[in-house]
Amino acid sequence: MHLIVLSAVLLIPGSSTGSPGEIYTSTFSIVAMDTLTGEFGVAVASKVLDVGYIVPWGEPGTGAVATQAQTNAMFGPEGLEILRTGATAKETLENLLESDPEREVRQLGIVDEEGNSASFTGIETMDWAGSITGPGYAIQGNILTGPEVIEEMQRAYLSEDGSLGDRLLAALLAGDAAGGDSRGRQSAAMVIYRENGGYQGSTNLLIDIRVVDSEDPLGDLQRIYSKWCMWFVFPVYIDAGSPETEYALLIMDDYLASDDVDAQSLNGLAWELAIRQLHPEKAVEIAVMAIEMEPEDANIMDTLAESYYALGEYEMAVEWERKALELDPENVFYNEQFIKFLESMEE
Repeated sequence: MHLIVLSAVLLIPGSSTGSPGEIYTSTFSIVAMDTLTGEFGVAVASKVLDVGYIVPWGEPGTGAVATQAQTNAMFGPEGLEILRTGATAKETLENLLESDPEREVRQLGIVDEEGNSASFTGIETMDWAGSITGPGYAIQGNILTGPEVIEEMQRAYLSEDGSLGDRLLAALLAGDAAGGDSRGRQSAAMVIYRENGGYQGSTNLLIDIRVVDSEDPLGDLQRIYSKWCMWFVFPVYIDAGSPETEYALLIMDDYLASDDVDAQSLNGLAWELAIRQLHPEKAVEIAVMAIEMEPEDANIMDTLAESYYALGEYEMAVEWERKALELDPENVFYNEQFIKFLESMEE
């Protein structure tokens, strides 16, 4: 079961409403929890510079927050602090609003560690403003082209299969296609929080994509998301077990079917499969695709050798590692690989 909060609004620099220094955020966003994976996410698009710098907040095991409209940025860190006490999304929302005398110009979405969600749209937010809620999710927005924006976001999110990131992206794309922000497009972001989900487990940011300033921010977000999944999400998901392993294989299939493949991404994918001895035939196939694109790349040759090794074709592994060494004879790793493959062939 996937539980979410979705939100939508517009940032208007120089708005006279609210306190000095505040920005009015023209944004449609989605705050979500996937109870199957424990991930929290926020995805957002807006006619404002770098909306991802303003709206999304989250923490694994705690919850996520989107703060927008006449933005009170402190709703982010303070909301997470309240959620850490075990407060529900609704209790957190009420606590934040109670202490804010300008609550009626705010828009806020929250999801807690249990997947409960809550949302708020102040009565002074700008038309079109409104919300849709349901079990585990709430969608709201202001300065939209009309209610069809949030209706389409709801439809797309609930009908999309796959990972949390896939569903967040589907909601944003559907909202944009339905009209989105009535002022136009400028920036978009997707942030997904997963414990130790960052590069080499160094952070909790599984996905951190921020399109700062673009004529087609959601197109850029979609393009980068595909590559990000290949480089950074696939290695996390492939080792995580169900349902993430299934998501990882979908990432692989979607990428291979796209028009945006490149040799280095293919090489990375083949390597991740080969070192796990997972689908070694596919690893060889992908590595061959990479070497055909960049035939003089010793690193890809090494990956192809490792793929053949995973497949049990040791002679081919030796042959390709020898080619890598011809290009880079002093490479310590390639020499170690060559010895490993030779010993396996001799056994």
